[in-house]
Amino acid sequence: MTRQQFGFLAGFLLVAVWALGGPGAAAAAVLAGLVGWLLVRVLDGEVTVAGLADRVAPPRRR
Repeated sequence: MTRQQFGFLAGFLLVAVWALGGPGAAAAAVLAGLVGWLLVRVLDGEVTVAGLADRVAPPRRR
């Protein structure tokens, strides 16, 4: 599956969920998808939990 096909499928499914379940269901589906995407990236080693914590934590003052 190419990136264009995947993008079309993701957009189509988002609109379908929105039409059938409303905006709350669509938002929940997007949030679940983002969590799944992040989890797979962590498991593949492309993102580390420590690296994410560094981005979220406020910068330290010296």
